[in-house]
This record gives sequence, C-alpha cells and structure tokens, in this order.
Amino acid sequence: MITKKIGILGSGIVGKTLAQGFLTHGYEVVVGTNNPDKLADWQAKINFRVKVMSFEEAAKTADIIVLAVKGHAAEDVLKMAGISHLSSKTIIDCTNPIDEKNPPVNGVLHFYTDLNSSLMEQLQKFAPKANFVKAFNSVGSAFMVNPDFSGVMPSMFICGNNDDAKKEVKHILDQFGWEIEDMGKAEAARAIEPLCMLWCIPGMLHNQWSHAFKLLKK
Repeated sequence: MITKKIGILGSGIVGKTLAQGFLTHGYEVVVGTNNPDKLADWQAKINFRVKVMSFEEAAKTADIIVLAVKGHAAEDVLKMAGISHLSSKTIIDCTNPIDEKNPPVNGVLHFYTDLNSSLMEQLQKFAPKANFVKAFNSVGSAFMVNPDFSGVMPSMFICGNNDDAKKEVKHILDQFGWEIEDMGKAEAARAIEPLCMLWCIPGMLHNQWSHAFKLLKK
C-alpha cells in the first residue's frame, strides 16, 4: 500500500501523539490548527518534521485526515477545513461527544448524544461525501501508538460506512500495533463512543489511566 500524507486536524495531546506515531511509521504529516504559534516548541522538539498550517490547508494537502478535536468543536473544525476538501477522503474520527458543561457523576462522563445517535453519524451527515471511520476514541493518548500490555495486543473498535476507508484505517492500526475489531456501519458508533465513558471511570475514580479494552473470542 502506498504511504499517504496524513493531515491531523487538532493540536492537542491526541493530535500530537498521533502525528508522532505517523512519523515513526514513515508517513508525511501536516497538522492543521487555528493557532500555529502554540506548536512552535513542539515542532522544534521533533526537529520540524511536521508542517503546521491552517485547517483548510491541511485538509487540502492530506490524503487521509485525522479529526482530533473536542467533540463540540468538530463541526466547526470541519467547516474551517472546507467541506469540499473532505470529499472522498478517509477521516479517522477520534472525537467523543463529551458534555463539558456538566461534571462527571461518580466518575461517569456526560454525553450530549443519546443511545440512538452518535457524534460520528452527525459528522457524516455534516460532511456526507467524506468517509468517516471511528477509531482511537476509547483509549488514552499514551497507548494510541504501539501499546505495550505485556505482550497482549489490545482491541481497537472501529466502524464506518465505506469499506475502502476502513481498509486504510485497518492498515494504519495494524502498523500501530492494534487488534482490529470492525463493528460495521456508522450506527455502531452509538456503541463505540460510550466506551470512552467506560475507559475514563477507573481514571476518574482511582487515577488509573493505564488500560485498554480487549475483545476475547473463542
């Protein structure tokens, strides 16, 4: 498979972690942000191997896009990227619909979606010609690339409507050291996104963040 250019939309810890992961695996990476100055120190730290540009420039130039922003900002970021620039491109959707206006209750996050909808489905409708694939939403950034659990390969749950896009994401996840569990079409994001809630509970209650999910099969 030809190595494609990756465009990361978002400059937080998830975006930076995945950008460095793609670099490690030989990809060319660009990062889209609305505040390039805040990435200057990080760029210097990684020897300027990543170009920083606007959301629109990153979406234009990338072959595969990673959406690594807070859920409530996702539509605005896609709009700034330019919906036309997303057409036919694979978008790895790392977002979660976390309601930041309401604090967790006994360690359980609030979502602004319900069990009959998902943020990814909303984004797919917002950019209907893009090919969204949910991934990386239910594990901490420290374990997104080459996770080490004493020889046990953790499971990454994905879903999306386009099989070719999922094939691209599966190739990346395989490189990154994940066991891939394809849950089907976009509606499966209704089940995958709440895994973020479950993943966060041990952290919220016991400050335990070093874990991942594993689907056991017979």
